[in-house]
Amino acid sequence: MKKIIIFLTLLGAVGAYFYLQQAPSEKVKRARPTPNVVITKASMQVIRDEVEALGTSKANESITVTPKVTEVVTQVNFNDGELVKKGRLLVQLQDREQLARVTVAKVKVKDHQRELERIRTLVTSQTIAELERDRLQTLIDTAKAELVQAESALKDRRITAPFSGSLGLRQVSIGALVTPGNAITTLDDISVIKLDFSVPERFLQALALGKTVEATAVAFDGEIFNGKVVSIDSRINPKTRAVIVRAEIPNPKQRLLPGMLMKVKLIKTSRDALILPESAIIPIQDRHYVYLVNEEGVIEQKQVSLGLRKRGWVEILDGVMLNDQIVIRGLLKVRPGDKVKVTLSERFSFLKQASVEPVA
Repeated sequence: MKKIIIFLTLLGAVGAYFYLQQAPSEKVKRARPTPNVVITKASMQVIRDEVEALGTSKANESITVTPKVTEVVTQVNFNDGELVKKGRLLVQLQDREQLARVTVAKVKVKDHQRELERIRTLVTSQTIAELERDRLQTLIDTAKAELVQAESALKDRRITAPFSGSLGLRQVSIGALVTPGNAITTLDDISVIKLDFSVPERFLQALALGKTVEATAVAFDGEIFNGKVVSIDSRINPKTRAVIVRAEIPNPKQRLLPGMLMKVKLIKTSRDALILPESAIIPIQDRHYVYLVNEEGVIEQKQVSLGLRKRGWVEILDGVMLNDQIVIRGLLKVRPGDKVKVTLSERFSFLKQASVEPVA
């Protein structure tokens, strides 16, 4: 019995010795190092509320050049894709018969006018009845009407540009017989591009003439074309529940062409707002929080109210002040009340072109 007691005493002494030897190292292991976190300062930036849509570009003015009469082409006075001014002769049709009719009509007018001048004094002296003067005046009016008709027919043989613009491909040749409806070429005024796009009816109150739009095209990667809203359709499509909005985009270099698919951003509002990177937001059920580093370098948890957001950024309505230090990396390593070491993140510029949408 004594041997058992002595053995247990020795075993306890040995255990106590090893515990005392290992305790300092375990305490060292349990000592938690000060975590490092990356912070950013809450800043004011311009934030925009935008509506995105797809639109199709159209020429400011666009026609298919066709003849009014059936006749033979005698002259083609343009090249494919040429820029022409208003009134430029494009195609001349056979017009010899019409020239002759104009000449005959002019001769008739002059002849009747000379005869009227001869009898004017005779009518005054009552040598000739006034009825003869009236007859000659009627002949003069008829001859003038025939002259106008002949000149109009002659003009129809000259196909000119009704406005300045860019011509398309030539579809006729000299000697071809053309009839009304035959396409000769196309003419487009693309100094200004019209852009039609659909906007859902829920944004109807935000629509107004003069609103700014920004458009991009696949052909010009990354380039932004600015324009203004010039008209809003008077009806909403009952199938799509959207209204057609038309914007005009200046196109002085004529790089944009009719028929292009363009991505449109309609700027509803633009204002200064307090923003933070989206990575700083901690969602807990229906609430949102951020970790703030105070002047002593200690973590504080703050509840915030969110406004508009975009990919990577979010507007803060309440809960954070300007220049507050907000943790954006290392959130999982810290808890409220922890002492931390901070590293200031690189300042990334706010992308004004990015769209924003209401927070759900």
